[in-house]
Amino acid sequence: MKTCFIFNPNSGRNRQRPRLAGVIREFIASRSLDAHLATTEGPGHATELARAAVRSGHDLVVAVGGDGTMNEVAQGLIHTPVALALVPCGSGNGLALHLGLPRSPLGALQLATGTDRRIVAVDTGTANGLPFVNAMGLGFDADVSQRFNGLTRRGLPAYIRVACAALRNLRSEHCIVSAGTRRETLEVLLIAVANSDQYGNNARIAPGARIDDGRLDLVAVHSVGLWRAGTLVPRLFLGTIDRSPHVTRLTGPRFVIDRVAPGLIHTDGETHPTGARIEVNVQPGSLNVLVPAASGVVAPARKATPARFALLFP
Repeated sequence: MKTCFIFNPNSGRNRQRPRLAGVIREFIASRSLDAHLATTEGPGHATELARAAVRSGHDLVVAVGGDGTMNEVAQGLIHTPVALALVPCGSGNGLALHLGLPRSPLGALQLATGTDRRIVAVDTGTANGLPFVNAMGLGFDADVSQRFNGLTRRGLPAYIRVACAALRNLRSEHCIVSAGTRRETLEVLLIAVANSDQYGNNARIAPGARIDDGRLDLVAVHSVGLWRAGTLVPRLFLGTIDRSPHVTRLTGPRFVIDRVAPGLIHTDGETHPTGARIEVNVQPGSLNVLVPAASGVVAPARKATPARFALLFP
């Protein structure tokens, strides 16, 4: 299988792994793989490299980086027969966790080039034409992404610090959400539209969501006070956020979100300015992805939450 590895040296933990590019080259050479390594040089370059790999007849493109790198590489592969594999080295690695991929670089490399794997077709989405694979969002979601992307040192502790800082500046947005014939007028802190079940780090914004069902899951967190907003955070990790009375969840192939003014959105953690109206659409089965042979693409079944936790986090 002709393979192209696309390595982002500025992605998440890659900044702390200067030897990783050498490890990949040694891995390719030691196994005599029909493969090569390409290193990104700036924003958007990973998409160019992925498109070049498609044109040159590659069968597999391996994104070595975080969710932003995954997004850029996927943009070059959507609606092509070329498959995407991941060596997750970012801060959240939401898609990799959803798909049950190995967390270690060596394990991910072995999966990408081994035989104990399969290729599946998964959905992607667009938000005002901007592609995403894992999730998009606005409000608090986009604010945290913008703050986090400005950091030189990342990881879960840094993300928590950024999120806490953003909580102190919580602002609500008036939005009208349309899904088919349903129309909801909401005051929200954030709206996330998820393709998989989670943001990353096992924070499940859309528990039970599937990446291959031809639908997206919209989760809107209502405007609540700082204390109540804080109590929703543990629900992300318990997989029960959508059971809160302060959350609205909708499922469908298309959403239209109208807000008062233009602003930021994020797609797989990368922020973009966009208009007051946001049109979000699913692209069913548009991306081929490599996963472990024994692993299902769909998220694990939702588990019941012990009553003591449900009482602690209403």
